[in-house]
Amino acid sequence: MASMGAGPDHLFNLRNNFYLGAYQSAINNSEIPNLSEEDIVERDCLVYRSYIALGSYQLVIGEINEAAATPLQAVKLLAMYLSSPENKELTIASLKEWLADPTAGNNPTIRLIAGTIFLHEEDYNEALKHTHAGGTMDLHALNVQIFIKMHRSDYAEKQLRVMQQVDEDHTLTQLASAWLNLAVGGSKIQEAYLIFQDFSEKYPMTSLILNGKAVCCMHMGNFEEAETLLLEALNKDAKDPETLANLVVCSLHVGKSSSRYLSQLKLSHPEHVLVKRAASAEDNFERAVQTFA
Repeated sequence: MASMGAGPDHLFNLRNNFYLGAYQSAINNSEIPNLSEEDIVERDCLVYRSYIALGSYQLVIGEINEAAATPLQAVKLLAMYLSSPENKELTIASLKEWLADPTAGNNPTIRLIAGTIFLHEEDYNEALKHTHAGGTMDLHALNVQIFIKMHRSDYAEKQLRVMQQVDEDHTLTQLASAWLNLAVGGSKIQEAYLIFQDFSEKYPMTSLILNGKAVCCMHMGNFEEAETLLLEALNKDAKDPETLANLVVCSLHVGKSSSRYLSQLKLSHPEHVLVKRAASAEDNFERAVQTFA
């Protein structure tokens, strides 16, 4: 995170594109002049994390060599972890070596990637070991996600307050606020919807924004509107796991078959929680999906 009052933030738009899921746009607009050495490393991390989000793991693994800066090595580990689940023990062992190193282990990007990988592993306590100290908006936002997964919205709210004190208008602060509102539910759903609505008026539409709005709609019982938003998201990215999972849930509520979306999800993301739940509950798929929604 750029320090406050340190002149213009050259990476603002790039960061914003990444946070809102405009990954290709982040990659296409990453040639930025007059960057400091530190900014160049952050820029490269954002570009490679965008490639990871698009599933281009091998490109990231191939381009980041041994001589690259520590934050880039961390990003490479994330690509390795996601690209070959069968070798994840090796990747996690390498990650733990980096974390044990007194200088590298304190690097915010390494801590962020560690938190992301352990969140993926559903090892929330291990994730928090590396992220709880915060220090960057990205780490605080990840903490919010971890605490929501742990059903500790009280702790998530404390992290959000820290973010609001740093920068209330920051895209990550707004996103974290929407995630927390969705987790709390009830009258807070409308507030989450308005945050995604605000994003959709300010920025180009992405699958992330459309899914955010759609999930709010589903929580409020507006399944027709949700379906329209999700089909628009599917047009943007036919393999996006969240879009497919949300369409499975939404289809059941509007009385349509969801089997095609589930098949696509199984093919493209066999590890997705909804696929696992469906497999363990083939006979009672409806109930599995209800709990997911």
